[in-house]
Amino acid sequence: MLNVTPPAFPAPGSQQRAAAGARSKVPLKPGRSLMDWIRLTKSGKDLTGLKGRLIEVTEDELSKHNKKEDCWICIRGFVYNVTPYMEYHPGGEDELMKAAGTDGTDLFDQVHRWVNYESMLKECLVGRMAVKPIAAPKGVLPEKKVLASSAKDLGPSYDWFQTDSLVTIVIYTKQKDMNAELVIVDCQDKQLRGEIIMDDHSYLVEVDLDHAVSEDVAVNIAEKVGKVEIILRKKDNIHWKVLGQPREGHNTFVKRTDRGLFYRKCKVVSKTEVTHNTRLFCLMLPKGTHLHVPTGQHVYLKQIIAGTEVVKPYTPVLPFLPLDFKEPPRHNGVHIYLMIKIYSHGLFTQALDHLQIGDYIFVSNPEGNFKKSQVQTSEDLILLAGGTGFTPMVKLLNFALTEVSCLRTVKLIFFNKTEDDILWRNQLEQLALKDERFEVQFILSQPTKDWVGKQGKISSSLLSELVKRSRRDSKVLICICGPAPFTEQGVQYLKDLGYSQEEIHAFTA
Repeated sequence: MLNVTPPAFPAPGSQQRAAAGARSKVPLKPGRSLMDWIRLTKSGKDLTGLKGRLIEVTEDELSKHNKKEDCWICIRGFVYNVTPYMEYHPGGEDELMKAAGTDGTDLFDQVHRWVNYESMLKECLVGRMAVKPIAAPKGVLPEKKVLASSAKDLGPSYDWFQTDSLVTIVIYTKQKDMNAELVIVDCQDKQLRGEIIMDDHSYLVEVDLDHAVSEDVAVNIAEKVGKVEIILRKKDNIHWKVLGQPREGHNTFVKRTDRGLFYRKCKVVSKTEVTHNTRLFCLMLPKGTHLHVPTGQHVYLKQIIAGTEVVKPYTPVLPFLPLDFKEPPRHNGVHIYLMIKIYSHGLFTQALDHLQIGDYIFVSNPEGNFKKSQVQTSEDLILLAGGTGFTPMVKLLNFALTEVSCLRTVKLIFFNKTEDDILWRNQLEQLALKDERFEVQFILSQPTKDWVGKQGKISSSLLSELVKRSRRDSKVLICICGPAPFTEQGVQYLKDLGYSQEEIHAFTA
């Protein structure tokens, strides 16, 4: 594999995504949509130029294919001819050219880790990279890479025990302040997967169980000592000789970016209208799943469209704003709520809108780099949202107003085109009446003549007027989310107004 230092990607991307390292979309030519690409890959046309042959590619050979009209890229040891994909790439040709003729794995992981490139580019596969032998000094064996989990004094470890009716897996994380949001468990069809999130690493227990267990899984967490118990109920009260057969990732402690995304099938249990083009989807997790999406993090939805896996990120919301400041009913880790704008020509959202109650969709583990501590150390919280960039603000508002006592002011500045586009307007206005700390300001770019509120698009003058500290020296956190240009411009305007990078969090991916 080549070792190429990746160039920096541009910031801010999709309005519904919440992680670092974003990209901007570029306008595509007519006939260059995702559906058009899927049709091309199924047309039988030779997209590699090799007439169906797979070859072994050396570093020298790869480096020769570094032009727009002849572009090869290596991802995780596999080489793809992405020349025919250039005009279909939502991020534009220049983004692909950053990895032209090189190993683009690190570059890909910064921006596209959630994309199933094997499915999208399967007809562009040239072959494998040739393995470059590493010469070791005489008499010296190559050093083995040891995972932290194999050394009990360094990383997490696990054990298990049983009673007549129960099997308990105990994970010793050796990390204080463990909580339910950091533990993800899936138990389906005798397969157990338990993942513990520890900063930018994760520890995984993954086995094919020796015997069948019931669907109900219990998780106990001793937060102060970092001990996690996964309790399974045996279907038959027999003695297990072993827990089961380890799967590939079992008992490993690695960087989260090195761990593939895991999906489970969730059932659509309701779909309600929020505005003329936005729906609130309620998805039910499987019985054997324990999953709580942290504030400020997103999940990926995966659908098979025309035989191709298509993945998009969305930030879960609450079923409604809790005006009585109590956890709303059904917000119990069993349901995931997603507020999604349906685009008339959007392949993915149109497929979502056609899902019926009882249909299933794949939902990933949560991802994102937002930390609640950023709010807990602030005195003023200012939220800038453009359209469905409002979604990460929902849980953030709830958390700030219910759990952060040091906050003096919480302000939402909500940008939309028209009054009909404003999400949860009534609830936000009621919330402002209920809590004197909270203020909401609606700004429209295409108002009717009857609109008496503020109008315009995000600008330096608007932010100068509306974004203010409650006191001269108060600690402020400004969160921003919306379409890519909105976020990029907003961040720059805030910096120009004197706010530091530490005072700004952009929800982008």
